[in-house]
Amino acid sequence: MNATQKLHEIGQSIWLDNITRGLLTSGTLRRYIQDLSITGLTSNPTIFDHAIKNSLDYDDAISQKQKEGKSSEALFFELAVEDLRQAADLFRPIYDRTNGVDGWVSLEVSPLLAHNTNGTLAAAKALHNRAARPNLFIKIPGTSEGLPAIEEAVFQGVPVNVTLLFSGEQYVAAAEAYMRGIERRIAAGLNPDVGSVASLFVSRWDVAVAQKVPEVLRNQLGIAIARKAYEMYRTLLDSPRWQRILNAGARSQRLLWASTGTKDPKASEILYVQALALPFTVNTMPEVTLKALADHEEFGEAFPAHDGEILAEFAKAGIDTDAVADQLLGEGIASFAKSWNDLLACIASKSKTLVAK
Repeated sequence: MNATQKLHEIGQSIWLDNITRGLLTSGTLRRYIQDLSITGLTSNPTIFDHAIKNSLDYDDAISQKQKEGKSSEALFFELAVEDLRQAADLFRPIYDRTNGVDGWVSLEVSPLLAHNTNGTLAAAKALHNRAARPNLFIKIPGTSEGLPAIEEAVFQGVPVNVTLLFSGEQYVAAAEAYMRGIERRIAAGLNPDVGSVASLFVSRWDVAVAQKVPEVLRNQLGIAIARKAYEMYRTLLDSPRWQRILNAGARSQRLLWASTGTKDPKASEILYVQALALPFTVNTMPEVTLKALADHEEFGEAFPAHDGEILAEFAKAGIDTDAVADQLLGEGIASFAKSWNDLLACIASKSKTLVAK
C-alpha cells in the first residue's frame, strides 16, 4: 500500500489543488485518479491565471470566443466551466459510488465579490446553473459578507465550498452558516442533502510568522491551528444540533485542508500531509505535494497532539493568533483579487495578440 492509498484507509480524501486544460487533454488527471487515489479537485483564480498565462492550451478557445463577442470575465468563466465540466465528468463515477461524499470539483466566484453578499449569491447561483453538474461546488469566501451568501446559497440548493478560512473560529462561523441553510430547507420541506466542505488554509500561517518566532517553533503554527480546528469540527459534528439535521437526511459538511504544500525548502515536502492525516477530512494538495506523497510507501503516523502547548509557546513569543487569522483572511482576499485582475489582463492581452495574427 502506498502513501496515497493509506490516506484513504485512514478515512481522508485526496483532492488535487490544480486544473489545466493540459491535465485534461493529456490524460494526466485520469491517471491521477486511477493511480494516485485522487477523488476530487479544487481550483482558484491563481491556478487559472497560471494555467492560461503559461500555456498555449487556451489560445484557440480564447480566439473563438472573442469572435463570438465574448471578453473579460464572461470569456474566462466559459473557459473555466468547460474545464470543470470535463473534470466533474471524470469524477462522476466516484461521486455516484460514494453517494455524493466524494468526486467533487470546485469553481470560485469572482474574488472581487468577497465583501458583496448579494453579488456573491447571484454569481453562485448563476455559475451553479451554468455548470449543470451535481458534483460541482461553488467556492464562496468565509468573510462576514460571505456567510449570509453561504446560508442562502445552501438554502437554494447550491453546493458550497467555503474558502479562505484560517482558524477554528472562522470554521465554526462557516459551519453554522451551512447549518442555518440546511435547517431552513428542512423547515420548508425541502431535501436537506446539499453538499459542502469548509476549506481551512494551513501553510500560510507558517509563512506569516516565520520571521517573528524562534527557530524551534518554525513550521508548527499552521499544524497546531488546523488540529485545534479539527477538534472543534468533531465536537460540532457530535452536537445535538448537527445530529438533528443529519437525522432529517442532511449530510455532514467536511473539513478540508487547503494550502498544504510545504513553503519552507528545509522542511519535508509532505509535512502538512503527515501531520493532518485525520479521518473524515479532505486534503487538497498541489501536484508537487501529490507526487512527493506518491513516492512514499509509508509516511508514518500523524504527529502526537500537543497543540495546546504549542499554541501557548506562540503566545509567549508574542503571536496573537486571532489577529493573524484576520490578517491572513485579508491577505488571501487581496491575493486572489490580484490573481483575478492578472487573469483578466492576460486574457485581454492574448485576445489582442490572437486577433493581430
